[in-house]
Amino acid sequence: MSQLEQLHASNGWPRLPYDSDWPSHCYLQTADNGIAVGWRPVLNTEGTDMFQRLEQALEIGIHPAIVEYFSRYWSDPLPAQLPDGRRICLLQTWNSEDLERLRSNLIGHALSKHKQKRPLTLFFATLEPESDYFLSLDNQDGSIWLERPGKAPEEKLANSMADFLLTLMPLAIDDQT
Repeated sequence: MSQLEQLHASNGWPRLPYDSDWPSHCYLQTADNGIAVGWRPVLNTEGTDMFQRLEQALEIGIHPAIVEYFSRYWSDPLPAQLPDGRRICLLQTWNSEDLERLRSNLIGHALSKHKQKRPLTLFFATLEPESDYFLSLDNQDGSIWLERPGKAPEEKLANSMADFLLTLMPLAIDDQT
């Protein structure tokens, strides 16, 4: 497929190399592995029990805002900008297997918090570029924080996920081709 045909097929959506071993409803078309295709976030109409299983594994309730955040759409990570100009990457899940990876990572994060005797936070974004800072939701009250691994949350960014998301400016998604 020519570059012009690829652009037409993606209708201006960002592109990434197609991977038949990493399927997703986000792909706008199928192609041979490695061929750039358009993708877009799509509503997760399948639902998931991943967070119920996460609650069982951790023996604690998970704040509904983080459940909604990760369960609503399938997507590749999304770039955005905080009101102060700092760039972030909103983590997303591409498919069911990616949700399971997220579950494993959240369990590891929760165990680390427990070992440190710190309240549970659940990560959902990273500070960019190449920073060890991440954004998390306080599992008790739903507030949004900036923190680093092994440290207490450092900077409160919002009182809720909804309030936080409303402050963001979406950024263009770079092609990964």
